[in-house]
Order: sequence, then C-alpha cells, then structure tokens
Amino acid sequence: STFAVLPAVDGDPFCRELDTAGIPARLVRGDGPVRVNLAITEPDGTTTKLNNPGPTVSAGTLDALRDALVALADRSAWIVLAGSLPPGAPAHWYADLVASLSARTQVAVDTSDEPLRALARAFDGDRSRAPHLMKPNGHELGALLGLDGDALEADPIAVAHAARGLISRGVGAVLATLGGSGAVLVTPEGQWHAAPPPTEVVSTVGAGDSSLFGYLLGDLRGLAPAPRLALAVAYGSAAAGLPGTTIPQPTDVRTDLVTVRPLPDSTGV
Repeated sequence: STFAVLPAVDGDPFCRELDTAGIPARLVRGDGPVRVNLAITEPDGTTTKLNNPGPTVSAGTLDALRDALVALADRSAWIVLAGSLPPGAPAHWYADLVASLSARTQVAVDTSDEPLRALARAFDGDRSRAPHLMKPNGHELGALLGLDGDALEADPIAVAHAARGLISRGVGAVLATLGGSGAVLVTPEGQWHAAPPPTEVVSTVGAGDSSLFGYLLGDLRGLAPAPRLALAVAYGSAAAGLPGTTIPQPTDVRTDLVTVRPLPDSTGV
C-alpha cells in the first residue's frame, strides 16, 4: 500500500482528498495550509498550470519530516521524494534525505530545477548518495545535463544516451517520461523504449506521477525491466485519458497496448 508523508494539519482539504482516495497518511504539523495548484485543461488537451508556492517551511517542520521518513524507511520497500520544494527549504534537502534513507530502503526522486541539480552534485561527489531511481521528464533531463529538452522528447535513443551517464555516476535506474512519445528506462543491464497506447488526452495532470507508480508497482511484483516499463507507460497513459486529477484504476490500464523495444547502447557501457 502507499503511505503519504506530508506537512499538514487535521482537516486540511488535501487530507480529506487522501481519505476519500483511501490513502493513509502520516501528518507532520505544517506551517500553513497545503498549497493549491490549479490546472486548466482545454478541449484539445492543452494544460495550463497555476502553481501556488505554498507557505514558507520552517527548519522544525523539515526536521520532523526527515525523522518521519527515517522512521518509516526500515519497513518500506520504496520511499518516493517527489515534487518541488517549498519556500524556505534548502535546495539540497532531497539530496540530504537520499543520503539518510538509501542505506535503509530504496529511494526514488522525481523533482526538477535546483533540487535536481543539487542532487546530481551530491552523487557526483559521492556515488553512495545516488538514488535507486530517478524519474525526470525529457525537459528536466535536458536541463540537468545541458541538452535540448524538446529534442530529447522526440529522440528516445538520445534520452537513453543521456540517462546512461547518470547510471555511470551511481544512479540505480532512470525512468525518463516523454509525454506522447512514451518513456525510456535505463538500468545497468540495458535500455528500453515504450510507446504508449492510442490515448485521447483529457488531462496531463498526474500522468508522470502515475507512470512512476506503475514502475514501482511492477518492481514490487518482481517484473523484469521491460514489463516494468510497460506498466509505467500504461498507467501514465491511463492518467492522461482521465479528467482532472482522477487516479487511474487497474481497469483503466492497458499494458497489452504498450509496445516495448530494446534500444542500442552507443556508449559502450
């Protein structure tokens, strides 16, 4: 089961949403209400996001969140560190968490901008601080490595080549989501591209998160890398075909319509 750890107070509307979805949570008293993000989706699927920065987080709240995650780590198969950091949080906070958690459990990171760069700087200096999984999209991978994100989104082989560099620096696996172009998975054993099933895009909100969920579900089921990737893309596509923030259900997921192919490794690694 999935367990949410977040700063909030009892009665926050977001906590009620978690209850409605049946997701148990460990609440750390926050410094204000959970931020509200608005996504405006047009009939053609174009999505405009209006993201509230949220309240400034205190050092005490960050310490409490870290302690809660460390306490849960020994009985967790994975811990996912996802999203942007709130105002007041140091950019290296995720990097420090990976260092605290990775000896206890597997850690996946899905973030962007300076927190992503700070994470990369940390494991450049110490491979033991590399996460077990990174899940950038094409633009985030490009920004991290100084490459053209638009070009990466359209070129799975270039994505695999770029992600292979992260593997060589200690990252366990890279799942790069590419929107309508599917996703690329790179591990020390190989690299694969998955093309999504035909999907009428209704809302892209949560599609990347759903892809990450699908991948981790496949890992928990003991699937090999290629079917893990297929499940990731199937869940992401299912999310894109649903309105708003609707969470895909297993009946929405069509792994049989996902095509996975191995990619050539041009790095010689």
